[in-house]
Amino acid sequence: MGFTLVPLPGYSPDLNPIEGLWKWMREDVTRNHCYASTRELFDACKAFVDRINTEPFAIIKRLWPKLELDPDFEKLLVSK
Repeated sequence: MGFTLVPLPGYSPDLNPIEGLWKWMREDVTRNHCYASTRELFDACKAFVDRINTEPFAIIKRLWPKLELDPDFEKLLVSK
């Protein structure tokens, strides 16, 4: 068993889980909401991190890079 280094394109958010985490945090914490202070924003971010850390398998499921397309899911993304 070992590691294989694979060159990635300069920008590959689908293969970089932190991009998904930032998107998730924006969806849950800042979308359609403006905090009155940086302290309130910090507290909301901390609550988000505390909440998702209680479910590590949910984090993996949501952030694990998807290397193959799911045809049923892809159908939902196409509008007619």
